[in-house]
Amino acid sequence: MDAPIALELAGVGLSIGGARILDDVNLSVRRGEMLGVIGPNGAGKTTLFNVISGLLRPTEGTVAVSGNDVGRLAVHRRAAAGLGRTFQTSSLFPQLSVLENVRLAAQAKLGGSLSLLRFPRSGDEATGIAAGCIAEVGLEAKAASAAGGLSHGDKRKVEIAMLLAADPAVILLDEPMAGVGSGDVAGLSEVIRRMHRDSGRTVLMVEHHMEVVLGLVDRVAVMHHGSLLAVDTPEAVMANPLVQSAYLGEPV
Repeated sequence: MDAPIALELAGVGLSIGGARILDDVNLSVRRGEMLGVIGPNGAGKTTLFNVISGLLRPTEGTVAVSGNDVGRLAVHRRAAAGLGRTFQTSSLFPQLSVLENVRLAAQAKLGGSLSLLRFPRSGDEATGIAAGCIAEVGLEAKAASAAGGLSHGDKRKVEIAMLLAADPAVILLDEPMAGVGSGDVAGLSEVIRRMHRDSGRTVLMVEHHMEVVLGLVDRVAVMHHGSLLAVDTPEAVMANPLVQSAYLGEPV
């Protein structure tokens, strides 16, 4: 039996200043699926994530999470509805420790005051959740380290730990390998694989590292000029002549 739909886009379009940025995007992602979103530069991948997460509002169509239309909700309300996201650039508090950063996400999820952020209590619920999420991404030894001093790869792991602490149903990873050294790519890929496998969450990932995408995802969605060109298994997408033409810059 197929899993229920976790995220659904129906007829999503976005026009800005007369320019058509997204055009009639229709996409269904099932609960527990990992979907890679690829395409040439300027294809609309990050714009699509901005529309899903609420940074931009679609001019047409609907965005639904677990059957609930969130297309007109503000960012924080979409987060409450079960959406979580990372960005291409790090969004950590650099002066705070790894534990404090992750604890902030856990505390926000629990609805508690943020006034005790700098004074985490070893026995409270938020600290316990944070410690568990840090262990999941393999950063226990760096829990007390300032986040700003970490490598790019470890910063990405902290961001994933924060997502786990926030406990969203749908996770959007926007270029998780951006700025990550080649030596850290395999380790970060494994963290993403475990996060998806062990939590059963729905994950969408924009990523230029094709070997990373093809090694992780269940399906691939290819964007071209703001539209979906193909959505299929990695093998079928890579063999698709239209996809090959789009990446070679030829007419499709």
